[in-house]
Amino acid sequence: MTDLPGIVITGASGRMGQTLIKSVLASDKMRLVGAVERAGHAWVGQDIGTAMGGQPVGVVVTDDALEAFAQAQAVIDFTAPAATVEFAALAAQARAVHVIGTTGFEDDHLAKIAAAARHATIVRAGNMSLGVNLLTALTRKVAAALDEDFDIEIIEAHHNKKVDAPSGTALMLGQAAADGRGVSLKDVRDSGRDGITGARKRGDIGFAVVRGGDIIGEHDVLFAGPGERIVLRHIATDRALFARGALRAALWGQGKAPGEYDMMDVLGL
Repeated sequence: MTDLPGIVITGASGRMGQTLIKSVLASDKMRLVGAVERAGHAWVGQDIGTAMGGQPVGVVVTDDALEAFAQAQAVIDFTAPAATVEFAALAAQARAVHVIGTTGFEDDHLAKIAAAARHATIVRAGNMSLGVNLLTALTRKVAAALDEDFDIEIIEAHHNKKVDAPSGTALMLGQAAADGRGVSLKDVRDSGRDGITGARKRGDIGFAVVRGGDIIGEHDVLFAGPGERIVLRHIATDRALFARGALRAALWGQGKAPGEYDMMDVLGL
């Protein structure tokens, strides 16, 4: 059992954190060696199994990320940008694979993650699901095949607790569309429409956002042309699908050279 890769989950009390912990505990290919929460959180010092309302599993929640990472072969991290940047440096120091599902990064965050990737293996993706990554590949191909007579709109919906918009997945899809057209997303991104905005600019890639209820994640890529529309869609119905992708990434990263990878690499797409 001890030769299985040891996994640490950050943000242990969150919805994704708990889903990841349950998935690791149920796996016969890895073992849970750590659960991290912020200093002062009520779960710190408790067995993670007990904290989640179940039986003890022998892993105590800690606020000492470096100590936890030192025992691990991989860290799975769905937290917040500032926390993830700190975890990236610590995971690199521990030489643990860092799987990042956090979204909402600014350019300075990404630069720090890239610096950490010079010393460690990082797998970062706006979405860990097989279906979304297939959708991303399809979006790139369709965008490459259609000219600017087709307007591109990324429409995404998530639960009412999500703090960033557009979602990381929406931005990943927008980037794929921009790559397909051979343009910079920064130059053609159109989000936050409100009021008298004027006509849509030819060639722009638009983003529309819905937040409500307990929606796990829905993403449409709309190609709207004269007389016809093409819609590519992915609907997530179970948060566990993201956990499965993250666990797959953690296993895939074992033995890989330092660098920044994504789920396309993991899935061979």
